Amino acid sequence: MVDQLPNLGREEEMLSEMGLSDIDDLFSDIPAQVRMQGELPLRDPQSEEEIIADANRLLGNNVALGDRVSFLGAGLYRNYVPAAVFAMITRGEFLTAYTPYQPEVSQGMLQAMWEFQSLLSELLGLPIANLSLYDGSSASAEALTCAVRVHNRKATQKNIVYVSQLTSPDKISVMQNYCQGGGIEVRMLKHNQDGTIDLESAIEAAGCCGVYVEQPNPIGLLDGGITRLKEIIGENTALIVGVQPVSLGVVEAPGNYGADMVVGEGQPLGSPITGGGPLYGIFACSKPYLRLMPGRIVGRSIDVDGKVAYCLTLSTREQHIRRHRATSNICTNETLIALMGAMHMALLGPEGLNQLAVRNMTACLLAKQKLSEIQTIAIPHAHGNHFNEFVVELPGKAIDCLNYLDGNGIVGGFNLNAWYPNRSNWLLITVTDQTKAEEIELLAAHLALWSSKAVKA
Repeated sequence: MVDQLPNLGREEEMLSEMGLSDIDDLFSDIPAQVRMQGELPLRDPQSEEEIIADANRLLGNNVALGDRVSFLGAGLYRNYVPAAVFAMITRGEFLTAYTPYQPEVSQGMLQAMWEFQSLLSELLGLPIANLSLYDGSSASAEALTCAVRVHNRKATQKNIVYVSQLTSPDKISVMQNYCQGGGIEVRMLKHNQDGTIDLESAIEAAGCCGVYVEQPNPIGLLDGGITRLKEIIGENTALIVGVQPVSLGVVEAPGNYGADMVVGEGQPLGSPITGGGPLYGIFACSKPYLRLMPGRIVGRSIDVDGKVAYCLTLSTREQHIRRHRATSNICTNETLIALMGAMHMALLGPEGLNQLAVRNMTACLLAKQKLSEIQTIAIPHAHGNHFNEFVVELPGKAIDCLNYLDGNGIVGGFNLNAWYPNRSNWLLITVTDQTKAEEIELLAAHLALWSSKAVKA
């Protein structure tokens, strides 16, 4: 039996074991000027009923996108997810598995993972897909470091990658975080005034390790120039294409026009927007990148009895191999959310995915048509091709317009000034299969009213 120190509380007992006289000694290394003085502003103890009432009050301040008319996208998209997805993913076999690391994971879970990889491979037009990453931003950053690992020896521009200048600053920040530790320089790939890639300047990227672009790009444009990019940068430079996966129901798979790696945010397939997460990043590549890609791969084989068997075939994470040989330091995986994506894709099938993409694009065409009829606003890239979002140029600041729309129960879109400081009057409008025609009419009416007042002001 462990001896107990007499007449001491638990706190004093622990301090005594550490050789400390009071709690202040525990924090003696922290400078006094940064320590909080006085008591924490906490309320008195509450009963269970009071705590639940407070929690409900706080949660009641949240507004779900589905509860209001919303035109907000910019990376996360509200598509309809069939009820069957939630029914399946909440089964104990999936829900309690969390993120299986070990090769002896159950055959059912491994098969589900393998199906996810197979569906992604077909969707993206590449032979290999991993079991997902944290999110689209980390997948993009991982692709850049993978490109350097594969191409740096033969590259004429060593430790250099190019990234589309339209890429959102938050994503570029993640890329910089991943690249700076490895001594990788991130340069910007220029764009034309119409929002498309400047293919002439893309010649500068030839001989670097990798080039990252997005299709559709962050301002909603589908850029045909991307299909010619691989022949410009050459075979010894990786072409990395970031995608919005639902768009591939109508847009050509990047693997079919030369992409070496395809990444993206998987959330539009299978996962609702739940407070901005959880998310999952998709990552697919061609064979030369297989051994140096991040994450894990499930393979299908035959066991000693001649039956189909699934196992972890490739694991380049530090949990599975010697730390210094790991290609990535990812410590977990969004397997559960990724499986929701697999379930959604399987339920849709090729025709269903095509119909979902068509509904997105049709809503976008309708919104462009309605908003282009408003004389006091402009659509900068009106003649370009869009999938489900586009830019509107306002006669005043976008933030003022958004505040006005919010006061009328409308989430009006994304203020592009947050990404591009010189675009204070640009608003990114997003529609999906969940956007109704009458909601577009409502947005058009309010934009017409606000913009006419802004012009007069």
